[in-house]
Amino acid sequence: MRRSVALALGGAVLLVTSALGLAGLRLEQYHLAYRLDQIRGERARLERTLRELEVEVATLRSPARVQTRARQLGLVSPGLEQTFLAREYVPAGTGLAAADRARAEAHLR
Repeated sequence: MRRSVALALGGAVLLVTSALGLAGLRLEQYHLAYRLDQIRGERARLERTLRELEVEVATLRSPARVQTRARQLGLVSPGLEQTFLAREYVPAGTGLAAADRARAEAHLR
């Protein structure tokens, strides 16, 4: 009789412990689902903000806007007399400038 009472008591303890563990897991599941919804909402908000910023950057970089802003600041396109072509500078005599120079020297010989 004592053994059956001990087994029943042990079974009841096991059942209550399992039920409490299951309730704790379910509570954690709800907590994580709530947090996941928050994170998804934050992500959607950030994606909207990113799209808005991309549109703003594209607008600010538009050549027409840059030209308009330059005119407002008093800037004008340079005239031909203000434009100079720079010769290519390549250190140590390599690159296109060296090839052009070698061709010119060969032609002079």
